[in-house]
Amino acid sequence: MAEATYDPDNIFAKILRGEFPSHRVYEDDAVVAFMDAMPQGPGHTLVVPKAPSRNLLDADPATLGPLFTVVQKVALAIKRAFGADGVTILQFNEPASGQTVYHLHVHVIPRFEGIPLKPHSGGREKPEVLAASAEKIRAALDD
Repeated sequence: MAEATYDPDNIFAKILRGEFPSHRVYEDDAVVAFMDAMPQGPGHTLVVPKAPSRNLLDADPATLGPLFTVVQKVALAIKRAFGADGVTILQFNEPASGQTVYHLHVHVIPRFEGIPLKPHSGGREKPEVLAASAEKIRAALDD
């Protein structure tokens, strides 16, 4: 099987370039965090490195430290912002794992006792709901 290559026209690359709208909650020189448009729960956020890579398997190791530093920062802010009991961190690699967007990304989802995640149905959340969630997370990042 031939090794797949990075597609610079994937949706996350377009979001990083500002060609597709997103509700950003965090950005630095290496990483951007924004609301998942098809969330599995309130506050579902994606953390994405700016460096192009399909997934964890082909990422430059130098990308991973800054990425996971921000994953932790965002997870702590999300837990505070939503009063969550915990946080689920998900990361998928290649189709067999469930990866559907081929730009390395990490899902950060607040979790609440007794409430299951919604299925990843492809249904888009209302922009005003995403904007309100993003604002809550940004405020918690400033705490």
